[in-house]
Amino acid sequence: MDNTHLAALQAKHAGLEALIVSELQRPHPDDTTVASLKKQKLRLKDEMARA
Repeated sequence: MDNTHLAALQAKHAGLEALIVSELQRPHPDDTTVASLKKQKLRLKDEMARA
């Protein structure tokens, strides 16, 4: 996997983290949304580890 692809994955990972933090700061965070974002983030982390 090339560095460009890895950098894109890292950017997506950081973006998902920002979305998670933002959702958790809401007065009533949506647990389903948070769980979905965390699963997406974990999939990206796994893909980055394989790179």
